Amino acid sequence: MSAVAAAIKSADPIEVAGVLTGVACVWLAARNSIWNFPVGILNGALYTVVFWQSRLYSDAGLQLAFIALLVYGWVMWLRGADTDAAPLPITRTPWRLAAGLAVAGLLYALGAGFLFSNHTDAALPYWDSSTTAISLAAQLLLSRRHLENWLLWIGVDVAYVGMYWHRHLYLTSGLYAVFLGLAAYGYWQWRRDMAALAKVVTH
Repeated sequence: MSAVAAAIKSADPIEVAGVLTGVACVWLAARNSIWNFPVGILNGALYTVVFWQSRLYSDAGLQLAFIALLVYGWVMWLRGADTDAAPLPITRTPWRLAAGLAVAGLLYALGAGFLFSNHTDAALPYWDSSTTAISLAAQLLLSRRHLENWLLWIGVDVAYVGMYWHRHLYLTSGLYAVFLGLAAYGYWQWRRDMAALAKVVTH
């Protein structure tokens, strides 16, 4: 434990900033606040550097994809899903979208894992690529306000805790343990918001 404490104490300031903005971003998303998007963009920029330095190349690339999806989500939440600019509601994920994301995620995990394994010095190439695929799907569902995004985050956060601990990113591993709790809270909060909206509609 003393070695872990020393590692945390000497953590890269960029990682520390990433941890702080990461907690703020997920908390804001769980609270259904649009401010999660600009904070998330900053977090993605910070972690692009952190993961590249740790040779987690798929996760570094993931941050760039996250930034693009965060910009997309920001626009979606501002304008709504329809042309009349109605607020974007929380909904269930359509099965066609879920199936398409599952297939695309599997193909990415296998393809990227193979490339990183055979053509780079990537650490944990298949594990890294699999968590990247799930995270991209979760972020897309979050941007479209589909409830099941939180279930994907819960699952992938468990994997991330172990992966980042293995790479000696102890602060980031702890961050994802916090994310796990926030994802569970987000799922509960969004279900509650959906139920409240349903009551308003039926009355």
